[in-house]
Amino acid sequence: MHIGGAGVARGYLNRPDLTAERFIPDPFSNDAGARLYRTSDLCRWLPDGNIEFLGRIDTQVKIRGFRIECGEMENALLAHPDIREAVVDARGEGADKRLMA
Repeated sequence: MHIGGAGVARGYLNRPDLTAERFIPDPFSNDAGARLYRTSDLCRWLPDGNIEFLGRIDTQVKIRGFRIECGEMENALLAHPDIREAVVDARGEGADKRLMA
């Protein structure tokens, strides 16, 4: 899903690399400099006009309102000399959702 419009930020503070990756020119707008934000949410448009959320196209999870990048957690674990492989994922639902490694 991509979102656009007057409320979309101009980019990430002091992160031009991430801004270039996530904020793209808006091909549907006539406004100079208009951008779309790439959310990494995978969605589909239903015949009734609603949008259905299908999941994420990255490894980010949301636990108790906080977005967590599982790949960053895996890299932190792999920095330990005794760990050769690592996988991090969220398990459970709602308030019981936890990170598992």
